[in-house]
Amino acid sequence: MASRLNPYINFDGDARQAMEFYREVFGGDLSLNTYGAFGRQDAPEADKIMHGMLETPSGFTLMGADAPPGTRHEPGNNFSVSLSGEDDAELRGYWEKLSTGGSVSVPLEKQMWGDVFGMCTDRFGIPWLVNISRPQD
Repeated sequence: MASRLNPYINFDGDARQAMEFYREVFGGDLSLNTYGAFGRQDAPEADKIMHGMLETPSGFTLMGADAPPGTRHEPGNNFSVSLSGEDDAELRGYWEKLSTGGSVSVPLEKQMWGDVFGMCTDRFGIPWLVNISRPQD
């Protein structure tokens, strides 16, 4: 899988409805994963979307999620740019360059879903999400 760059939108508790709406608009395959599916079954946000991804027939990719617990949702500032793929060296190189001179909110390291993931804001104030997937067999 080649690396991809796409928008990632945070929603205020209505990510499921929004992502389903975008599927109606653009078509395609939608996958939704809840916080409960990743080990937080008893949490108040268990049924909220931790990660959603829409891949359209036109080649568009849109990702979204409900704002994480403890995070303030601010329309207009509720997006990130996502970089994802399987090429570890390539994506780590992007991470190093993007995070230099900026700030890191989640270090680039292995996460509970098995991928390596990190969040940073570059020196121009743009938030980035970097996810390095395990190669698919």
